[in-house]
Amino acid sequence: MCRIYNNHTPNFDLIDLKCIILTYIYSMSESFLMEVCVDSVESAVNAQRGGASRLELCSSLLEGGLTPSIGLLHIVKQHVKIPVYVMIRPRGGDFLYSDFEVEVMKKDIELMKHNGADGLVMGALTEDGRVDSELCLELLVAARPLPVTFHRAFDMVNDPIIALETVVSLGFQRVLTSGCDSSALEGLPLIKRLMDQAKGRISIMPGGGITERNLQRILEGSGAQEFHCSARSSKESVMKFRNTSVAMGASFSAPEYGLKVADEQLDSEYSKAAQRHVAACRLNKTQSVGGQRRA
Repeated sequence: MCRIYNNHTPNFDLIDLKCIILTYIYSMSESFLMEVCVDSVESAVNAQRGGASRLELCSSLLEGGLTPSIGLLHIVKQHVKIPVYVMIRPRGGDFLYSDFEVEVMKKDIELMKHNGADGLVMGALTEDGRVDSELCLELLVAARPLPVTFHRAFDMVNDPIIALETVVSLGFQRVLTSGCDSSALEGLPLIKRLMDQAKGRISIMPGGGITERNLQRILEGSGAQEFHCSARSSKESVMKFRNTSVAMGASFSAPEYGLKVADEQLDSEYSKAAQRHVAACRLNKTQSVGGQRRA
């Protein structure tokens, strides 16, 4: 046990250096922010209960997330206390937008700002795979004073190293990325490189294919302080009458009588995985301090 020392303690100069360092380590202990993407009120509530620190609110997660309705934002804000960042994406597909689509994005930014959004999530590219600096700057100006995340359009750029510098210079607060690969685990080497390049100028948030089983490896390998996940499970419809001959979407859409919702238990497992990583970091630092002390 560490003793308490002050200016009046005898032999103050002989204070146990290890106790000072350990006290500092625990007072400044690592914390990890879990952002969960949701597309319903139920998912938002479950995510908060499961330990989420922030929500990314979307519609149509099957298409990677599109702009949600004002109604959804209103009701979600009534039922959660954590920050809600709203997706600004007018359609699925690529991130090269027409003039009409830009008009829609600017109007959506205006509406989301005036209806309680705590932050926004957006991005745009040029036809040759660069960050569209001109358009992004227009959108950022429209978004002020809200913080803005550059979404996974980043994973479609032709040069992520150059793209990161562009995003930093524009004033985005963070980048959501899978490391330009099929999942954050596969893209881990690039995520680590981006972390090193960022040097704290912008937050690098791994996302894409993160599970409670690979989360600790991703946090350890990247050094990231926040991560993005969906933590969803399937939920069967309660409809009793079902017309199985008709589907309301394309052939690749979700089953007509099945829903995907954020799973409170899964969210909790993600949170526990992050806590295990915190505990491992603390243990490593403690052992390191002990080793230095013995030396």
